[in-house]
Amino acid sequence: MQSNEPATSMEVENVLSEPNPTSGTFPSKPKFEPLKAHEMSEGRMKIDIRMNLKARKVELKTRADTPDISNLQKCTDFVHAFMLGFGVVDAIALLRLDELYVESFEIKDVKTLRGEHLSRAIGRLSGKGGKTKFAIENATRTRIVIADTKIHILGSFSNIKIARDSLCSLILGSPAGKVYSKLRAVTARLAERF
Repeated sequence: MQSNEPATSMEVENVLSEPNPTSGTFPSKPKFEPLKAHEMSEGRMKIDIRMNLKARKVELKTRADTPDISNLQKCTDFVHAFMLGFGVVDAIALLRLDELYVESFEIKDVKTLRGEHLSRAIGRLSGKGGKTKFAIENATRTRIVIADTKIHILGSFSNIKIARDSLCSLILGSPAGKVYSKLRAVTARLAERF
C-alpha cells in the first residue's frame, strides 16, 4: 500500500544516507574549504592569540576589527584563570560576566607555618576528599583552587571575601564544623538581604 504523497525531507535524507545496495559504498562526502581563524570566532572577541614556544608565553593582540579594547583584558583574565588551575567552564564565566574576579593569596600571608603544621593546614582547607573546599565553594558561590601553599578564589567581590574569611579561619586552626556553622549564618543573612 503506497501513498501518492511526496517524500518528506526526513525520508529523503534517510534514503540518501543508506548505502547503495548495488555498489556497497556511501555517497561521497562534500568537501569544504578550511575556515580562517576570524571566521571560526563567530565574531565574538576578535582577539588573536598564540603560544610563543621560544619565550614560553601566551601572546594576545587586538585586531583591526576588535570591537572593544576591553576584550583584550577579558581574554587575559581567561588565560590567567586557566593557567592558575580553574576549569575551562569557570574561566569562560570570566568572559561572560563583568563582576567576576580572581583573588590569590598564600598561606604564609595569613600565618607563618612550616613542616607538618603547613601540611595539616592544607589538609584542613581541603577536608576529607575535598569536602570542606566544596562546602565553602557551594555556600559562597565561588571556585577555589589550592595549589601547594597558594590559594586562588574566583567569584564576585563579596563572595570572595566570605570564602577568604572561611579559609583564613581554617588556616588559623579552626575546626571545619565551626567554619560550616559560620558559613550557614553568613549565607542566611545574605539570603535575607536579597
